[in-house]
Amino acid sequence: MTQHVERALLSVSDKTGITELAQFLASRGVEILSTGGTADHLSRAGINVVKVSDFTGAPEILGGRVKTLHPKIFAGILADRSKPAHQKDCEEHGLPRIDLVVVNLYPFEATVAKEGVTVPEAIEQIDVGGPSMLRAAAKNHKQSIPLSDPSLYGEFMKEMESGTISDAFRFRAAVTTFARTAAYDLAISSWLSRQIDGEAAPLGERFGISMQRVQSLRYGENPKQFAALYAPGGKAPFRQLHGKELSFNNIIDLEAAWRLASEFVGPAGVVIKHTNPCGVGTANTIAGALRNAIAADPVSAFGGIIGVNRPFDDACAEAVGALFLEVIVAPSFSEGAKEILGRKKNLRLVETDGLRQSLDIRTAAGGILVQTSDVVAPATDWKVVTKLQADESTMRGLEFAWIVCSHVKSNAIVIAREAQTVGIGAGQMSRVDSAKLAVTKAMSPTAGCVAASDAFFPFRDGLDILADAGIRAVVQPGGSVRDDEVIAAADERGIVMVFTGERHFRH
Repeated sequence: MTQHVERALLSVSDKTGITELAQFLASRGVEILSTGGTADHLSRAGINVVKVSDFTGAPEILGGRVKTLHPKIFAGILADRSKPAHQKDCEEHGLPRIDLVVVNLYPFEATVAKEGVTVPEAIEQIDVGGPSMLRAAAKNHKQSIPLSDPSLYGEFMKEMESGTISDAFRFRAAVTTFARTAAYDLAISSWLSRQIDGEAAPLGERFGISMQRVQSLRYGENPKQFAALYAPGGKAPFRQLHGKELSFNNIIDLEAAWRLASEFVGPAGVVIKHTNPCGVGTANTIAGALRNAIAADPVSAFGGIIGVNRPFDDACAEAVGALFLEVIVAPSFSEGAKEILGRKKNLRLVETDGLRQSLDIRTAAGGILVQTSDVVAPATDWKVVTKLQADESTMRGLEFAWIVCSHVKSNAIVIAREAQTVGIGAGQMSRVDSAKLAVTKAMSPTAGCVAASDAFFPFRDGLDILADAGIRAVVQPGGSVRDDEVIAAADERGIVMVFTGERHFRH
């Protein structure tokens, strides 16, 4: 096994850190082979390179599509010098070894993330030689080290400085490489499969995901279950600033809190328990919104997860007071808030730029279910179906309740005012039970409030329960065979009823 590096091949799309790495290699007498843009980039930095075309004796052709696909390159990477037959072939045909392969791939993922990208444009960004060289080096990692990500450069240089490049580093570099090429191929096949019918589809014929572990968790929903958090590139879209390690349940709940808070344009605060909101509030200030959310159900708020859609400032920290909480998630925290909240040793503070995902993915029936994420449509297409019409105040309350209802587990009923939830009935087996629960959970009078239902009322009984509680207006999707009966009941009880034309089941 070779423990030193005599020759390296550098060919990168992402130039991050490549100059520093090349300077390090050159200072240690390593011969650097390079291609096209990378060779030009290094030459401008004053680093001597041997162009791959000079090394192989074959010019770059087809506009650069073929430059490294050559036996001299792949024999140099793949040859196992511990095998006499390999050694003989290399000596007989003049095939020098290549000890280090530093390659990252054409930016296919970044290309298809742009609006309006055509299939030919995407295909042009499919790398062929890069993955081939990386896979070859990863297969022969004991003799040819693959570096597929700039994040590995620093550790590689430390290994080389030590005088011996460890087997552990070589193996990890190989595993990272196979993961990268697998993710690359998945991205290509997934995107192209959505274009099969000539027009981009939300979901394609094939679906694949590649994630890297961010952290191992103490356990899953229960202590007997193993759990870990995975994310693209191994980078979580949030940062924990303080408190105990996040648990499996914490992460699910903080995502639910952030997702609901982010639905609102103005300042909004949310308290989540077991993925369901127990209190939601809006106001002119984020501290006011947070106070409204906590006051909506202070009993259930104990041990809850808070999410806000504005920076968590000093006033927010004071609003939380002595309330026991598990997690607070916000875009950022003021220095004063961090100092105040930092006195609670176990309280987890989490910053994030955003957690919304375009796809909802779950395991089921021995496979996975994939759907596009639910989005709450604007209220512009709503229809008042009762004789009694809704004034502006009523419509604002209904919009607020409707947004919250879309984030409550089905069957869902939400009772609210314009800027605060009053009672939430979640996850019941019948809509009647959800209506009863919402009324029962109310911590303040329900008379004059509005209500939202995530799906249609199949009978008038649920509506009657809300009417008995003094609800003045209800928003629901409509679409039941008994809509006429339910509308007539609303007219009879003097309630405004609005149809949205869309439902928001959440299982």
